[in-house]
Amino acid sequence: MLTFLGAALLLIITPGPGVLSLAGVGSAFGFRAGIKYFIGLFVGNNLVGFFVISGLGALLIAEPNTRTIFIILSSSYLVYLAGSIAFSGSKIRFKAYAITPGIKSGILLQIINPKAYVVNSTMYSGFLLFENAYLFEVVIKVLIVNAIWLPVHALWLSLGVLIKRLDLSSDIQRLINYFMAVSMISVVVLAAIAAL
Repeated sequence: MLTFLGAALLLIITPGPGVLSLAGVGSAFGFRAGIKYFIGLFVGNNLVGFFVISGLGALLIAEPNTRTIFIILSSSYLVYLAGSIAFSGSKIRFKAYAITPGIKSGILLQIINPKAYVVNSTMYSGFLLFENAYLFEVVIKVLIVNAIWLPVHALWLSLGVLIKRLDLSSDIQRLINYFMAVSMISVVVLAAIAAL
């Protein structure tokens, strides 16, 4: 159980497209918009968890051509999102969004987020906690993953909102944009390599 808890914590706190975009939404649009996006990410992450637990995720990536298409599409969108952060100028924001990201945006991001599939696959199929008690194990894992996921993502949202309130110089905001974009691309590359 302790190994599972440690792995869950490490996998969830590692910056990925979800937390980086959440911090960016909080920074660019404030707490209210960030909460809506947070809810969308939460729902989307649990949908991905359901896809993994039910085997739908495995069906999606079982066929090599389907897996390749999914990875290309999801990675392309996430690289586009990273580029939109990197080239948004001297303010922390998302150039790609003409409107404020909300619940729907958060759900969609998680559904195409390769890291969400890697993390959920590792959590739900990589650790045996209770032999011969599959349903109980799934319920316990879902509760633990969400108990870690919620405060970690709330912290990232709070960090983004704090950055907005600090009124940082243009140069610092530009550096934060570059850091978030490079981090997002790095996570996408690592997740794509793991998925292939």
